[in-house]
Amino acid sequence: MKPTIYDVAEAAGVSIATVSKVINGTGRISDKTRKHVTSIMDALKYQPSMVASALTGKSTFTVGLTLPDLANPFFAEIARAVEDRGQEYGFNVFICSTDNDPDREIKYFSLLTQKRVDGVIVATRTEKDMFLKKLIQQNVPIALITGEMPTLAVDTVMVDDFLGGYQAGSHLVEQGHRRIAILAEDVNTMSNRERIRGCKQAMTAAGIEVDERLVTSGDFTVSGGKEAMCRLLDMEEPPTAVFACNDLLAIGAIQGARERGLQLPQQLSVVGFDNTILATIIDPPLTTVAQPIQEIGRQAMDLLVQEIKGQKSMKQRVVLMPELVVRGSTAQLPEN
Repeated sequence: MKPTIYDVAEAAGVSIATVSKVINGTGRISDKTRKHVTSIMDALKYQPSMVASALTGKSTFTVGLTLPDLANPFFAEIARAVEDRGQEYGFNVFICSTDNDPDREIKYFSLLTQKRVDGVIVATRTEKDMFLKKLIQQNVPIALITGEMPTLAVDTVMVDDFLGGYQAGSHLVEQGHRRIAILAEDVNTMSNRERIRGCKQAMTAAGIEVDERLVTSGDFTVSGGKEAMCRLLDMEEPPTAVFACNDLLAIGAIQGARERGLQLPQQLSVVGFDNTILATIIDPPLTTVAQPIQEIGRQAMDLLVQEIKGQKSMKQRVVLMPELVVRGSTAQLPEN
Protein backbone atom coordinates (compact mmCIF):
# COMPACT_ATOMS: atom_id res chain seq x y z
CA MET A 1 0.00 0.00 0.00
CA LYS A 2 1.07 3.55 -0.65
CA PRO A 3 2.11 5.43 2.49
CA THR A 4 -0.38 8.00 3.76
CA ILE A 5 -0.01 11.28 5.59
CA TYR A 6 -0.81 9.35 8.79
CA ASP A 7 2.16 7.04 8.20
CA VAL A 8 4.45 10.06 7.74
CA ALA A 9 3.17 11.70 10.92
CA GLU A 10 3.64 8.51 12.94
CA ALA A 11 7.13 7.83 11.61
CA ALA A 12 8.21 11.44 12.17
CA GLY A 13 6.64 11.66 15.61
CA VAL A 14 4.66 14.79 14.72
CA SER A 15 1.02 15.67 14.20
CA ILE A 16 -0.81 15.33 10.90
CA ALA A 17 -1.24 19.11 10.93
CA THR A 18 2.55 19.54 11.04
CA VAL A 19 3.03 17.22 8.05
CA SER A 20 0.34 19.15 6.17
CA LYS A 21 2.12 22.43 6.86
CA VAL A 22 5.38 20.99 5.54
CA ILE A 23 3.66 19.73 2.37
CA ASN A 24 1.92 23.05 1.69
CA GLY A 25 4.72 25.33 2.88
CA THR A 26 2.47 27.05 5.40
CA GLY A 27 2.60 27.83 9.09
CA ARG A 28 5.50 28.42 11.41
CA ILE A 29 7.72 25.37 11.53
CA SER A 30 11.39 25.23 12.45
CA ASP A 31 13.88 24.30 9.75
CA LYS A 32 14.90 21.31 11.84
CA THR A 33 11.33 19.94 11.94
CA ARG A 34 10.75 20.69 8.28
CA LYS A 35 13.92 18.87 7.24
CA HIS A 36 13.06 15.93 9.52
CA VAL A 37 9.56 15.52 8.09
CA THR A 38 10.84 15.90 4.55
CA SER A 39 13.44 13.19 5.12
CA ILE A 40 10.73 10.84 6.42
CA MET A 41 8.59 11.57 3.37
CA ASP A 42 11.55 10.75 1.12
CA ALA A 43 12.33 7.56 3.03
CA LEU A 44 8.72 6.38 2.79
CA LYS A 45 8.48 7.57 -0.82
CA TYR A 46 5.35 9.49 0.13
CA GLN A 47 3.66 11.55 -2.60
CA PRO A 48 0.96 14.05 -1.57
CA SER A 49 -2.37 13.52 -3.33
CA MET A 50 -3.00 16.37 -5.77
CA VAL A 51 -6.66 15.37 -6.02
CA ALA A 52 -7.06 15.57 -2.26
CA SER A 53 -5.39 18.97 -2.26
CA ALA A 54 -7.74 20.19 -4.98
CA LEU A 55 -10.82 18.97 -3.13
CA THR A 56 -9.77 20.94 -0.06
CA GLY A 57 -9.27 24.07 -2.14
CA LYS A 58 -5.47 23.93 -2.02
CA SER A 59 -3.07 24.34 -4.91
CA THR A 60 -2.25 21.23 -6.93
CA PHE A 61 0.90 22.91 -8.28
CA THR A 62 -0.06 21.82 -11.78
CA VAL A 63 -0.91 23.82 -14.88
CA GLY A 64 -2.19 22.74 -18.28
CA LEU A 65 -0.64 23.66 -21.63
CA THR A 66 -2.68 23.14 -24.80
CA LEU A 67 -0.78 23.01 -28.09
CA PRO A 68 -2.04 22.52 -31.66
CA ASP A 69 0.77 20.19 -32.73
CA LEU A 70 3.65 18.98 -30.56
CA ALA A 71 5.38 17.60 -33.67
CA ASN A 72 5.90 21.19 -34.84
CA PRO A 73 9.32 22.31 -33.54
CA PHE A 74 7.95 25.76 -32.67
CA PHE A 75 5.40 24.35 -30.24
CA ALA A 76 7.84 21.76 -28.94
CA GLU A 77 10.20 24.62 -28.02
CA ILE A 78 7.30 26.53 -26.44
CA ALA A 79 6.46 23.46 -24.34
CA ARG A 80 10.06 23.13 -23.21
CA ALA A 81 10.24 26.80 -22.20
CA VAL A 82 6.95 26.60 -20.27
CA GLU A 83 7.94 23.38 -18.54
CA ASP A 84 11.39 24.68 -17.57
CA ARG A 85 9.92 27.87 -16.12
CA GLY A 86 7.22 25.89 -14.35
CA GLN A 87 9.82 23.72 -12.67
CA GLU A 88 11.52 26.82 -11.34
CA TYR A 89 8.25 27.74 -9.62
CA GLY A 90 7.59 24.18 -8.43
CA PHE A 91 4.75 23.56 -10.91
CA ASN A 92 4.25 20.48 -13.06
CA VAL A 93 2.89 20.95 -16.58
CA PHE A 94 0.26 18.78 -18.28
CA ILE A 95 1.03 19.05 -22.01
CA CYS A 96 -2.00 18.51 -24.27
CA SER A 97 -1.43 18.30 -28.04
CA THR A 98 -4.74 18.68 -29.89
CA ASP A 99 -3.55 18.01 -33.46
CA ASN A 100 -5.65 21.02 -34.49
CA ASP A 101 -8.80 19.04 -33.64
CA PRO A 102 -11.45 21.26 -31.96
CA ASP A 103 -13.24 18.26 -30.42
CA ARG A 104 -9.99 16.96 -28.97
CA GLU A 105 -9.26 20.41 -27.61
CA ILE A 106 -12.61 20.48 -25.80
CA LYS A 107 -11.89 17.06 -24.29
CA TYR A 108 -8.55 18.32 -23.00
CA PHE A 109 -10.12 21.41 -21.43
CA SER A 110 -12.62 19.13 -19.71
CA LEU A 111 -9.82 16.84 -18.51
CA LEU A 112 -7.80 19.76 -17.14
CA THR A 113 -10.88 20.93 -15.24
CA GLN A 114 -11.30 17.46 -13.73
CA LYS A 115 -7.61 17.45 -12.75
CA ARG A 116 -8.23 20.73 -10.87
CA VAL A 117 -5.19 22.39 -12.44
CA ASP A 118 -4.23 25.75 -10.95
CA GLY A 119 -4.12 27.46 -14.36
CA VAL A 120 -3.99 26.91 -18.11
CA ILE A 121 -1.70 28.25 -20.83
CA VAL A 122 -3.46 28.14 -24.20
CA ALA A 123 -1.39 28.01 -27.40
CA THR A 124 -4.13 26.44 -29.50
CA ARG A 125 -5.94 28.74 -31.91
CA THR A 126 -9.31 27.88 -30.50
CA GLU A 127 -12.38 29.16 -32.32
CA LYS A 128 -14.65 28.05 -29.49
CA ASP A 129 -14.20 30.08 -26.32
CA MET A 130 -16.99 28.31 -24.41
CA PHE A 131 -14.65 26.25 -22.24
CA LEU A 132 -12.32 29.18 -21.68
CA LYS A 133 -15.27 31.19 -20.41
CA LYS A 134 -16.17 28.32 -18.10
CA LEU A 135 -12.64 28.25 -16.72
CA ILE A 136 -12.79 32.00 -16.13
CA GLN A 137 -16.13 31.61 -14.34
CA GLN A 138 -14.46 29.00 -12.12
CA ASN A 139 -11.65 31.50 -11.37
CA VAL A 140 -9.05 29.37 -13.17
CA PRO A 141 -6.23 31.66 -14.39
CA ILE A 142 -5.56 31.58 -18.14
CA ALA A 143 -2.69 32.87 -20.26
CA LEU A 144 -2.81 32.94 -24.06
CA ILE A 145 0.25 32.71 -26.28
CA THR A 146 0.77 33.06 -30.07
CA GLY A 147 -2.59 34.77 -30.40
CA GLU A 148 -5.22 36.72 -28.54
CA MET A 149 -8.95 36.73 -27.87
CA PRO A 150 -10.04 40.33 -27.26
CA THR A 151 -13.43 39.19 -25.92
CA LEU A 152 -11.82 37.42 -22.94
CA ALA A 153 -10.20 39.03 -19.91
CA VAL A 154 -7.02 36.95 -19.83
CA ASP A 155 -3.27 37.51 -19.90
CA THR A 156 -1.70 37.35 -23.36
CA VAL A 157 1.90 36.94 -24.55
CA MET A 158 2.51 37.29 -28.27
CA VAL A 159 4.90 38.57 -30.90
CA ASP A 160 4.28 41.63 -33.07
CA ASP A 161 3.05 39.68 -36.10
CA PHE A 162 2.50 42.77 -38.23
CA LEU A 163 6.08 43.91 -37.70
CA GLY A 164 7.39 40.43 -38.50
CA GLY A 165 5.45 40.35 -41.76
CA TYR A 166 6.68 43.85 -42.60
CA GLN A 167 10.29 42.80 -41.97
CA ALA A 168 9.90 39.80 -44.27
CA GLY A 169 8.26 41.84 -47.03
CA SER A 170 10.81 44.65 -46.76
CA HIS A 171 13.70 42.22 -47.05
CA LEU A 172 12.32 40.69 -50.23
CA VAL A 173 11.58 44.12 -51.71
CA GLU A 174 15.14 45.21 -50.94
CA GLN A 175 16.34 42.15 -52.85
CA GLY A 176 14.56 43.47 -55.94
CA HIS A 177 11.52 41.18 -55.88
CA ARG A 178 8.18 42.47 -57.15
CA ARG A 179 6.11 39.31 -57.50
CA ILE A 180 6.03 38.20 -53.89
CA ALA A 181 3.71 35.36 -52.84
CA ILE A 182 2.39 35.03 -49.31
CA LEU A 183 1.71 31.56 -47.96
CA ALA A 184 -0.27 31.03 -44.74
CA GLU A 185 -1.78 27.97 -43.07
CA ASP A 186 -5.01 29.84 -42.28
CA VAL A 187 -5.64 33.35 -43.56
CA ASN A 188 -8.44 33.81 -41.02
CA THR A 189 -6.44 33.54 -37.78
CA MET A 190 -5.40 36.85 -36.23
CA SER A 191 -1.66 36.09 -36.24
CA ASN A 192 -1.67 35.14 -39.92
CA ARG A 193 -3.84 38.10 -40.87
CA GLU A 194 -1.33 40.42 -39.21
CA ARG A 195 1.67 38.77 -40.84
CA ILE A 196 0.00 39.01 -44.23
CA ARG A 197 -1.01 42.61 -43.60
CA GLY A 198 2.56 43.50 -42.60
CA CYS A 199 4.05 41.97 -45.73
CA LYS A 200 1.49 43.69 -47.94
CA GLN A 201 2.22 47.01 -46.25
CA ALA A 202 5.94 46.65 -46.98
CA MET A 203 5.14 46.03 -50.63
CA THR A 204 2.69 48.95 -50.84
CA ALA A 205 5.22 51.27 -49.18
CA ALA A 206 7.66 50.37 -51.97
CA GLY A 207 5.09 51.16 -54.64
CA ILE A 208 4.40 47.51 -55.49
CA GLU A 209 0.84 46.53 -56.31
CA VAL A 210 -0.22 43.44 -54.37
CA ASP A 211 -1.52 40.62 -56.55
CA GLU A 212 -4.15 38.88 -54.37
CA ARG A 213 -3.79 35.73 -56.48
CA LEU A 214 -0.38 35.30 -54.91
CA VAL A 215 -1.85 35.15 -51.39
CA THR A 216 -2.72 31.52 -50.71
CA SER A 217 -3.02 28.99 -47.90
CA GLY A 218 -1.92 25.44 -47.21
CA ASP A 219 -2.17 22.85 -44.47
CA PHE A 220 -0.04 23.54 -41.40
CA THR A 221 2.55 20.99 -42.62
CA VAL A 222 5.57 20.68 -44.88
CA SER A 223 3.44 18.83 -47.43
CA GLY A 224 0.87 21.63 -47.28
CA GLY A 225 3.59 24.14 -48.12
CA LYS A 226 4.81 21.99 -50.99
CA GLU A 227 1.35 21.69 -52.53
CA ALA A 228 0.71 25.43 -52.21
CA MET A 229 4.09 26.22 -53.80
CA CYS A 230 3.30 23.97 -56.76
CA ARG A 231 0.02 25.82 -57.29
CA LEU A 232 1.87 29.13 -57.31
CA LEU A 233 4.44 27.85 -59.80
CA ASP A 234 1.64 26.77 -62.12
CA MET A 235 0.55 30.39 -62.53
CA GLU A 236 1.20 32.16 -65.85
CA GLU A 237 3.43 34.61 -63.97
CA PRO A 238 4.80 32.70 -60.96
CA PRO A 239 6.37 34.53 -58.02
CA THR A 240 10.08 35.12 -57.68
CA ALA A 241 9.85 35.17 -53.88
CA VAL A 242 7.67 33.66 -51.16
CA PHE A 243 6.93 34.75 -47.61
CA ALA A 244 5.62 31.76 -45.65
CA CYS A 245 3.90 32.48 -42.35
CA ASN A 246 5.74 29.67 -40.57
CA ASP A 247 8.90 27.63 -41.08
CA LEU A 248 7.11 24.37 -41.93
CA LEU A 249 5.33 25.99 -44.86
CA ALA A 250 8.58 27.65 -45.94
CA ILE A 251 10.41 24.32 -45.99
CA GLY A 252 7.55 22.81 -47.96
CA ALA A 253 7.80 25.68 -50.44
CA ILE A 254 11.53 25.00 -50.85
CA GLN A 255 10.87 21.30 -51.48
CA GLY A 256 8.12 22.06 -53.98
CA ALA A 257 10.31 24.49 -55.90
CA ARG A 258 13.17 22.02 -56.04
CA GLU A 259 10.90 19.28 -57.36
CA ARG A 260 10.04 21.68 -60.20
CA GLY A 261 13.74 22.08 -60.96
CA LEU A 262 14.23 25.58 -59.55
CA GLN A 263 17.53 26.63 -57.99
CA LEU A 264 17.36 28.42 -54.65
CA PRO A 265 17.90 31.23 -54.00
CA GLN A 266 18.92 32.08 -57.58
CA GLN A 267 15.45 31.48 -59.05
CA LEU A 268 13.28 31.71 -55.95
CA SER A 269 13.76 33.39 -52.57
CA VAL A 270 11.93 32.06 -49.52
CA VAL A 271 11.37 33.65 -46.09
CA GLY A 272 9.81 31.80 -43.17
CA PHE A 273 8.51 32.77 -39.75
CA ASP A 274 9.42 31.31 -36.30
CA ASN A 275 13.16 30.51 -36.55
CA THR A 276 12.88 26.94 -35.31
CA ILE A 277 15.74 24.45 -35.41
CA LEU A 278 14.56 23.39 -38.87
CA ALA A 279 15.59 26.78 -40.28
CA THR A 280 19.26 25.98 -39.67
CA ILE A 281 19.33 22.43 -41.06
CA ILE A 282 17.42 22.91 -44.32
CA ASP A 283 19.51 23.49 -47.46
CA PRO A 284 19.82 26.34 -48.12
CA PRO A 285 19.49 27.59 -44.53
CA LEU A 286 16.22 29.45 -44.17
CA THR A 287 15.92 33.23 -43.90
CA THR A 288 13.16 33.65 -41.33
CA VAL A 289 11.52 35.99 -38.85
CA ALA A 290 12.59 34.88 -35.39
CA GLN A 291 10.10 34.74 -32.57
CA PRO A 292 11.61 34.92 -29.04
CA ILE A 293 10.27 31.45 -28.27
CA GLN A 294 11.95 31.00 -24.89
CA GLU A 295 10.80 34.43 -23.73
CA ILE A 296 7.22 33.74 -24.82
CA GLY A 297 7.10 30.57 -22.73
CA ARG A 298 8.78 32.15 -19.72
CA GLN A 299 6.59 35.23 -19.65
CA ALA A 300 3.41 33.20 -20.06
CA MET A 301 4.33 31.08 -17.04
CA ASP A 302 5.36 34.17 -15.06
CA LEU A 303 1.98 35.83 -15.65
CA LEU A 304 0.08 32.63 -14.87
CA VAL A 305 1.90 32.02 -11.58
CA GLN A 306 1.42 35.64 -10.53
CA GLU A 307 -2.30 35.20 -11.18
CA ILE A 308 -2.42 31.89 -9.29
CA LYS A 309 -0.70 33.43 -6.29
CA GLY A 310 -2.90 36.53 -6.36
CA GLN A 311 0.07 38.81 -6.93
CA LYS A 312 -1.61 40.98 -9.58
CA SER A 313 -5.08 42.33 -10.24
CA MET A 314 -4.81 43.56 -13.84
CA LYS A 315 -4.61 41.40 -16.97
CA GLN A 316 -1.55 42.06 -19.12
CA ARG A 317 -0.96 41.99 -22.86
CA VAL A 318 2.74 41.46 -23.57
CA VAL A 319 3.90 42.04 -27.14
CA LEU A 320 7.44 40.90 -27.93
CA MET A 321 9.53 42.02 -30.89
CA PRO A 322 10.43 39.73 -33.83
CA GLU A 323 13.78 39.85 -35.60
CA LEU A 324 14.62 38.97 -39.20
CA VAL A 325 17.43 36.41 -39.46
CA VAL A 326 18.96 36.42 -42.94
CA ARG A 327 20.39 33.14 -44.20
CA GLY A 328 20.90 31.47 -47.57
CA SER A 329 17.34 31.06 -48.86
CA THR A 330 17.07 34.66 -50.13
CA ALA A 331 19.15 36.54 -52.67
CA GLN A 332 19.12 39.55 -54.93
CA LEU A 333 16.82 39.07 -57.91
CA PRO A 334 18.99 38.76 -61.05
CA GLU A 335 18.48 41.52 -63.59
CA ASN A 336 16.88 40.45 -66.86
